[in-house]
Amino acid sequence: GGDFDIVGMSALLSTTMAKQAETIRTLQTAGLIQKVKVMIGGAPVTQGYADEIGADAYAANAVEAVKKAAILVGRT
Repeated sequence: GGDFDIVGMSALLSTTMAKQAETIRTLQTAGLIQKVKVMIGGAPVTQGYADEIGADAYAANAVEAVKKAAILVGRT
């Protein structure tokens, strides 16, 4: 129990986007980044920002997020 494959984060405001980067750094520091995939999204978030902070995927909306999550865990 307790295992998970994806960490998903959404930022509603540009002021909260930094927490997405902080979470990725925390996963790196804890040695967990190799064990999970990170997907981000939210109104102010872009693919460029996802690339910049090292996220594995970016989704512009919930439907896209479900599709990308399936790809990330190999269920497509």
